[in-house]
Amino acid sequence: MQSNLYVTNLAYTITDDALRAHFESCGHVNSAQVIVERDTGRARGFGFVEMGSDSEAQEAIQKLHEQPLGGRMIGVALARARK
Repeated sequence: MQSNLYVTNLAYTITDDALRAHFESCGHVNSAQVIVERDTGRARGFGFVEMGSDSEAQEAIQKLHEQPLGGRMIGVALARARK
């Protein structure tokens, strides 16, 4: 198992801190990052959250997938390693 989550369909106004706060309802958050465009600094609508444990990551998927954050229904899934 793993504790890294891929979060999609984020509102462009969501910050790292807001993303972290949303996921803290499911346990300890090691890190939360909204991905931004290098040139403009504008959010790209997705991010990554690392939970404190595998079980907390599973809880976050069950509780937060297809739930609203910032006016949009977010997607939450286990992150896949880059190839």
